[in-house]
Amino acid sequence: MAGKKKATSKASASKAKKKKTNTKVEKSIEQSLWDTANKLRGSVESSEYKHVVLSLIFLKFASDKFESRRAELIEDGKEKYVDMVEFYAMKNVFYLPEESRWSFVQQHSKQDDIALKVDTALSTIEKNNKSLKGALPDNYFSRLGLDTSRLSSLIDSINDIDTVADNETDVVGRVYEYFLGKFAASEGKGGGEFYTPKCIVKLIAEMIEPYKGKIYDPCCGSGGMFVQSVKFVESHEGSQKDISIYGQENVSTTYKLAKMNLAIRGIAGNLGDVAGDTFFKDQHPDLKADFIVANPPFNQKEWRASDELVDDPRWDGYEVPPTGNANYGWIQHMISKLSENGVAGFVLANGSMSSTASGEDKIRQKIIENDLVDCMMALPGQLFYTTQIPVCLWFITKSKKARKIDNKGERITRDRQGETLFIDARNLGSMLDRTHKELTDDDIANIAKTYHAWRGEKADGDYEDIAGFCKSATLEDIKANDYVLTPGRYVGAAEIEDDGIPFEVKMKELTDTLFEQMKEGERLDEVIKGNLKGLGYGG
Repeated sequence: MAGKKKATSKASASKAKKKKTNTKVEKSIEQSLWDTANKLRGSVESSEYKHVVLSLIFLKFASDKFESRRAELIEDGKEKYVDMVEFYAMKNVFYLPEESRWSFVQQHSKQDDIALKVDTALSTIEKNNKSLKGALPDNYFSRLGLDTSRLSSLIDSINDIDTVADNETDVVGRVYEYFLGKFAASEGKGGGEFYTPKCIVKLIAEMIEPYKGKIYDPCCGSGGMFVQSVKFVESHEGSQKDISIYGQENVSTTYKLAKMNLAIRGIAGNLGDVAGDTFFKDQHPDLKADFIVANPPFNQKEWRASDELVDDPRWDGYEVPPTGNANYGWIQHMISKLSENGVAGFVLANGSMSSTASGEDKIRQKIIENDLVDCMMALPGQLFYTTQIPVCLWFITKSKKARKIDNKGERITRDRQGETLFIDARNLGSMLDRTHKELTDDDIANIAKTYHAWRGEKADGDYEDIAGFCKSATLEDIKANDYVLTPGRYVGAAEIEDDGIPFEVKMKELTDTLFEQMKEGERLDEVIKGNLKGLGYGG
């Protein structure tokens, strides 16, 4: 028995060592791909080459999945079914005709017409798989006029990735996230249109816990909020079948990215038939969502003309949001989309918490008086690659009673009517480099635990206000602060820990140090005067 345990221990150690080695390889692949993609600079605008790289990664992944399923059918003695779409769809795999397979593209990668062959491969995949309608680029590679040698080099680099080798590791997902983040960092402001830092998305998912129901993002970018929501469900032993995804995106190329991002991970979602403006072309007009997750464009100006949307039912019961800033247009849109027990978690610029411009304060006051604000959170700076604007998280719900539903059924939470939780997380987070910070898993766990304890979910313990970090405030408290929702106004200052040294002793030490510094200052003044005199200045 002891020998068996020892063998098991050795096997585990070997497996752990192998896993660690694989992780290093994956990281080098990501960096290698990024370095190769950078070679496209000069022949392609950086705003374009993300679509080149991510489209090729998608093609490689789809092909690897296809070849794996094809081999499985042959091994099971079902060779006569290898060209039947249904036998791939049943396993959430895209069927690929020969001209769409990576092996075909790789074989012809050195030929002058390789761009056309890539376009044909992508177009054929889309035509044969309805869920990809409108997702893949149309004659994109041919129109760009890419240098054949550079495109071939990129194909060779992507060819090194075995996307299905390890079922436990989402290799392609990691590459996708890595690239989206790197593109955001390199492109500046524009990158924010399709990428929200992973730690923020994860925090929102941990707060709202989207176990079961309809999830909606009115400005879904590349679909990161959906991906993290699905990961949350799976990590808590829930089922992806219990959630349905709805979204919309205005920028056409980003809309395609979102559809590819979901498809690459086997996530089904309704993102509308085409890209479209959520305010003017709402593609889910009758939707009532159980969970809303969003990172709307910050302080969006001129989002409507003064005479447009003035009678829109989404503003019923509130002032019409101002034309100069769409923040409250987004908030009111999301409120209109919430189900009776729904909860929304979204990112906005800090100004949304206190603005008095163009009637925004009146809208905010009404939202507060309607008891919709569940939690307000101030985030640390430097989380975004694309902007230094300080941001906050809003959590809104139409029911502060029993709203939590998880994979084990409904749990009754504490009645928090007439109360709002304020969390000041500005001092949390760790620096990734000189300019960027991220919330750690411990930070996220601590924040989420505080919120769920406040909601009365006993598994997370009893809630207590913590000076400088969290405060449960009443509507009267908020009214006394002129309906401003900035957490710093409510949480107060953190208590300074007593070090046990008596005040008299501290004061004497500080005074002695001050006098010594003053004497040293006088001495240095005399030295400076002497030096100036030696140079012919001063008396």
